[in-house]
Amino acid sequence: MKNFCLEIKHIDKKTGARYGILHTSRGDFEVPMFMPVGTLASVKTLSPEELRDMGTGIILANTYHLFIRPGVDVVEKAGGLHKFMNWENPILTDSGGFQVFSLAKNRKITEEGVEFRNHLNGDKLFFSPETSIAIQEKLGADIAMSFDECISWPVSYEYAKKSTERTIRWAKRGLDAHKKENQALFGIVQGSDYEDLRKMCAQELVKMDFSGYSIGGTSIGEPKEKYFEMVEYSVKYLPEDKPRYVMGVGSIDYLLGGISRGVDMFDSVLPTRLARHGTLMTSTGRVNIRNEKYKFDFTPIDSNCDCYCCKNYTKAYLRHLIISDEIFGKRLLSIHNVRFLIRLMEEARKAIQEDRYEEFMQETLLKFGDERGF
Repeated sequence: MKNFCLEIKHIDKKTGARYGILHTSRGDFEVPMFMPVGTLASVKTLSPEELRDMGTGIILANTYHLFIRPGVDVVEKAGGLHKFMNWENPILTDSGGFQVFSLAKNRKITEEGVEFRNHLNGDKLFFSPETSIAIQEKLGADIAMSFDECISWPVSYEYAKKSTERTIRWAKRGLDAHKKENQALFGIVQGSDYEDLRKMCAQELVKMDFSGYSIGGTSIGEPKEKYFEMVEYSVKYLPEDKPRYVMGVGSIDYLLGGISRGVDMFDSVLPTRLARHGTLMTSTGRVNIRNEKYKFDFTPIDSNCDCYCCKNYTKAYLRHLIISDEIFGKRLLSIHNVRFLIRLMEEARKAIQEDRYEEFMQETLLKFGDERGF
C-alpha cells in the first residue's frame, strides 16, 4: 500500500522492544501504541474531540457490528467511517471473524466461509474472506484485517492445524480480493499454542507480503504464560520492518509484556468497560471508586495524571456519580482510563528510546500486581 510503512527508530538493547513511527495516508503515529475500541463507530461515552485531546492516534471499529447496524451502505453513503463519526485520524477495522465465532449462534464453517445467525434478530448471514474485505473497503478504514477463524483455547492439535491451514487460504483469498489502494491489509497469525502451527502460519503470511501482521487467538481465556508463548511463537517469524499487532489486549501486564516481545500495536475495550463498572487504572494500582473509603476523599484519582478528570474532579465526587449511576461519572472514568493507557504507551516509548524498558516494565508491574484480576 502506498504511504504506509513502519519506520523503526530505536530497539531497546535488553528486551528488543521497538520504538518507531507508523506512517499512514491519514497521518503518522508513534508505536508502541494502544487503540481505544469504537465498536459501533463510537468509543463508549467519549467524543472524537476528547479522544484527540488525550493523544489517541488511531481507533478500532468493528466490521461485524457496523455491518449489522447501521449497515455498511449507510456508512458508505455518509462518505465512510471518518466522515460518519467525525474522526480525522486513522481507523483500523477488524475482520468480523472474532464476533462471528464468539457471538453468532449456530454457525457453520466451510471452506467457502461461515454461515451464521445475526445475534440480534436471528437472520441467516454469510461471511467469507471476500465479504469481509468488501465491507472494510466500503467502511473506508485505513487498516483492514484478514478474515480468519479465532481458534478457541484449549483445542486439539488436529483442529488447530485444520483451522490454521484454512485461515492461510482465507488470507490469500482476501488479499486477492483487496483492491483499495489507500488501505493497508494485515494478515492474522493463528495456530493456538502450537509453535509449529504459529511458525507455519506466520511464514506463509509473510510470503504473501501483507502491510502488517496481527497475532490472533490470544487473550481469550488462556493462562498468561500461554499468551506470552503464542506471542513469542509468532513474532520470531515476522519481518522487522512491518508492524506487529496483538488483538484484544488491554491489561497492563499483557501490554508491557507484549511490547518487550516486539509488539507494536494493541487494542481493547477494557479501559471503558472498567470505567462503566467503577474501576480505575492509576499510577499506584487499581482503584474501585465505589469503596466507602472514598466518600470523604477530596483528592484527585491520580496526582500523576494529566487527564481532564484528574485535573477537575475528586474521588468523593466520582464515587457519588458512580454510586448514583450517573452517566457523567462513567464518562469521566472512561476519560481517565483511556488517557492512562495512552500515557502508559508514551512512557514506554520514552523508556525504549533510553534503553531502560526492562526497568520501566518491572517498576510498573510492581505497582499493579496481576492485572488480569481487573
